[in-house]
Amino acid sequence: MKSKADAQTWAQQITEHMARTAGIEPDPATVDAFFSPCTGKNGETASDDRYILMYSVDSHVPRDRHPEAVRKIRDMLTGEGLTVEGYREAVDGKPDALVDAFHPSSRYTATASTAGTGDLMYLRVITPCLLPPSDGPAPSNP
Repeated sequence: MKSKADAQTWAQQITEHMARTAGIEPDPATVDAFFSPCTGKNGETASDDRYILMYSVDSHVPRDRHPEAVRKIRDMLTGEGLTVEGYREAVDGKPDALVDAFHPSSRYTATASTAGTGDLMYLRVITPCLLPPSDGPAPSNP
């Protein structure tokens, strides 16, 4: 169980850790925290307010530093137990970097990537389906 506020704080801490590791500065004005209801295999949603958080922030980084930044983030993420599911440093010989990793026990993903054609890097965390704490009192045992 995790409240939406706690989930957002946690995701912010992860992206800040990624940024520090790469020696880059996240731009707080670009934070996007999007909460979405969890959807089952058949399109069903639960009535207990389960949610997924997609949290992202941008950082202005000279494009030629993008490969180095994702390399450092990749090494940090793998050192912390995440499995890299996607990685690249360039496309057609030009810096266009990406690392996409998954934490097998916590089931969250962390991504750092070149964003667009300029100097932006995108840092993102996507949580698994989380259940917020209930608002009511805990049931008592008779």
